[in-house]
Amino acid sequence: MAGGGGDMEAAAVAMEAKRDARRRRVERMALPVGMVLVQVFTVVTMLMSKVALNAGMHPLVLLVYRNLVAAVVVAPLAVAFERYAIGCEDFALVAASVHIPTDLWKRLNLAVLGWIFINATFGVLLAMGLYYCGLRATSAAYAVNFLNLIPVATFLIAVVFRAERLSLACWPGRTKLLGAAAGVAGTMVISLCKGTHLLLPHLRSPAYHGGNRLAVVHGNYRDMAVGTLFLVGSCVSYALWFVVQARVAVVFPSRYWTTTLTCAAGSVQSAIAAAVVVALTGTGASGGLTSGAWRLRWNMQLATVVYSGVFNTGVTFVLVSWAVARRGPVYPPMFNSLSLVATTIVDALVLGTDIYLGGVLGAVLVVLGLYAFLWGKGKELAAAKAKELERPPGDDDDVSIA
Repeated sequence: MAGGGGDMEAAAVAMEAKRDARRRRVERMALPVGMVLVQVFTVVTMLMSKVALNAGMHPLVLLVYRNLVAAVVVAPLAVAFERYAIGCEDFALVAASVHIPTDLWKRLNLAVLGWIFINATFGVLLAMGLYYCGLRATSAAYAVNFLNLIPVATFLIAVVFRAERLSLACWPGRTKLLGAAAGVAGTMVISLCKGTHLLLPHLRSPAYHGGNRLAVVHGNYRDMAVGTLFLVGSCVSYALWFVVQARVAVVFPSRYWTTTLTCAAGSVQSAIAAAVVVALTGTGASGGLTSGAWRLRWNMQLATVVYSGVFNTGVTFVLVSWAVARRGPVYPPMFNSLSLVATTIVDALVLGTDIYLGGVLGAVLVVLGLYAFLWGKGKELAAAKAKELERPPGDDDDVSIA
């Protein structure tokens, strides 16, 4: 009888090991795919937002509505998925890869709400708001370059706050640092070095010609310096947001509810900021915050609100918070370089933007830097996993979160 019990226990352990191995295989594929999707959402949203902002939509109005839409979209997922995940260990290997404790709502105290409020401040009001202001004052092609400064800022801030480990004594640590530097160097090459003009056939859209071009490319760059300051502030805010995400994942390990509450708090903060702007400018007419600015019609502004709220806020927040919980705060922004490559391709094929040899070489450098960083990160995670398996049971004194 005892032998039979031992066989059943061994079979249960083997089954659990198979499930764990299967979950890790799915996660290894799903994490990079999710981050690539985030970049696709970002590029499409940026192009749509540029058109909406040029048409007169105020950045704060866009922030209020897109985050309100995101909260409404993600809330049902939180109710359906995470409640079911509490009682089902095999539920959706990807969606439930982070264990959700049964006492989740007991953790929602003032301290957790404070972290969510800070999360919304950096991730919504400052990061998105400043980026929209910079995008409105400059151009999409110029603004996208600042997304690629986020990895370096995030990396440095994460190291300072000890949310990310950096060891130059081993090759994985050196490769991470070289990869980050190569990604930024590639971005600078694309931005500053043209080189030989590559004669490629273009598929120009009708909007590129004639008067409609002003709907896509804004011609007034008098505020380029101010726009650059907005974009730099957005870059720093995004970096701080990724670090805050790592802390939020610890104190409140619920991706869906964290996303819902963050979007709702961000929408409220943006509305308050809009009220402050109106109070400071009288009627708000100078900033485009009249009562008519809050009325949405069946046009590009409504499409931008719905698309950005569902995909670039709701889905992106879920994917990013999941990636931060599994790989650390530096992992998601390292994929931002892909948005620059994608924007270059879209500009060339759709808007007929000229391609230069410097841009191609810079894009290659960006991709090489990205994979160099991910290789170093992967090696560090594998080493940490092996070390954790070697630790005697019950010895959890020095466990740290990567």
